[in-house]
Amino acid sequence: LARKGGVSPRVIGLTLVAFATSAPELVVSVSAALSGSVDISLGNVIGSNICNIALILGLSACIRPLPVQKQLLKFDAPVMIGASLLLALFYFLNQGVNRWEGLLFFLLLIAYVTYNVYAAKKEGSTDIPEEVAEAEKGGKLLPFWAALALVLAGLALLVGGADLFLRGAKFIAKLFKLSDAVIGLTIVAVGTSLPELATSLVAAAKGETDIAIGNVIGSNIFNILCILGISPMICPLTGTKLDPVDLGTMLFCTIILLPMMRIKWKITRPEGAFLVLCYISYTAYLLIKAA
Repeated sequence: LARKGGVSPRVIGLTLVAFATSAPELVVSVSAALSGSVDISLGNVIGSNICNIALILGLSACIRPLPVQKQLLKFDAPVMIGASLLLALFYFLNQGVNRWEGLLFFLLLIAYVTYNVYAAKKEGSTDIPEEVAEAEKGGKLLPFWAALALVLAGLALLVGGADLFLRGAKFIAKLFKLSDAVIGLTIVAVGTSLPELATSLVAAAKGETDIAIGNVIGSNIFNILCILGISPMICPLTGTKLDPVDLGTMLFCTIILLPMMRIKWKITRPEGAFLVLCYISYTAYLLIKAA
């Protein structure tokens, strides 16, 4: 639809593709908030960010060392750290994120996307996102009606899938007597991060590692600014019962990524193994605490 409207491939990658990869987390978090499960909603974002760095980047680096683009250290990584620190501040102020804080996150999201689009146009970048390139193989775009039908069908399936996913997660929570917070931080977080996990592992196996770190950092930024921007404006995510260790783990994984990226300008296999060990240790802590 964007290409039919004359939007450049680079802008599609910075906006529509980024929003699309965050769609599972967004729909699940909004559905959970509307059903009163605010712990699942907020835990989903925090758990997904931990999963993206510790599990996805860790496993990808174990397969093949991941090179770092300098632009990520100059702009995107500091934005990710700043958004994470702001989330921690909001959480300790009112045990979650209220409507006004959600509005601030959403305004920051608009500023972030606007800057990226402006910078891409200024650089004259012609990079075509993989999703767009695959869609254009064969030299023809879908007819407008077919593209619109696919978007609407995908949206309907996503909303329906999110409802089934939440029902299943809550059933498991009751079955094993786990809290909403633990379910949000583990099953829901990993489940909504499966697209990023599959994509990153396949890319690493094929040697296409140059975009792996950028995708994770971009996903984490969107998780906070987009999901915790939109969800609280629909239904405030306050009064949650997450453990300070959860936020602490997210901040640790986020901040430690910076020196890892700067040393040798790549994430090495030992560093990847360390990140995976962090994820295993954190998950074990959650399950032991819940027992």
